[in-house]
Amino acid sequence: METEERREEHAFVLDFMLTGKSFSNRPEPIAQLIGEERFTLLEATPKPGATMAIGERVYIGKDERDKIMLIKSRVSYDELTQTAKNELNNMIMKIVKEKEAHFVNIFNTAGALNIRQHSLELLPGVGKRHLESIIKARTEKKFESFADISARVPLLQDPAKLITERVVSELMGNERFYMFTKPYRRDFRGR
Repeated sequence: METEERREEHAFVLDFMLTGKSFSNRPEPIAQLIGEERFTLLEATPKPGATMAIGERVYIGKDERDKIMLIKSRVSYDELTQTAKNELNNMIMKIVKEKEAHFVNIFNTAGALNIRQHSLELLPGVGKRHLESIIKARTEKKFESFADISARVPLLQDPAKLITERVVSELMGNERFYMFTKPYRRDFRGR
């Protein structure tokens, strides 16, 4: 069993503010990021003189970082700037498409949450009929790509779009079950 929580190694820049947030009394550079593995929303302090472009992939792991000096904190969806919120869907879609094999495998292996609900029903627009079609198609032959899923499951929206919408919904924090992200819990001890 894995005891140490997996940490993000890379992230994509959602927003970079050279002088910090407009309401901050300390004008220090801040970057808002989304993790590549678990879609973790983070706020970071860049190294002195470093600049970043929105959509840029940056290393945030334990080894020497080239642009990020320190990860300040995990942030909630509500703490994102408007620019970061506007970029969120695009970055999530980019990650989902780059890791297509991983997400296709979820369609091939996902199981029931409980006796009444299957985990694939958490995806927007997937009801009992789509679920039956997905399960029937995957028992005949495992899915190989998003295009394969779309071709073999009638009337199902773009699978990458469904996953993206679900990830955004989970990041907003309004879900009972979390399929792709870790729920954000504010630590009320001042952290």
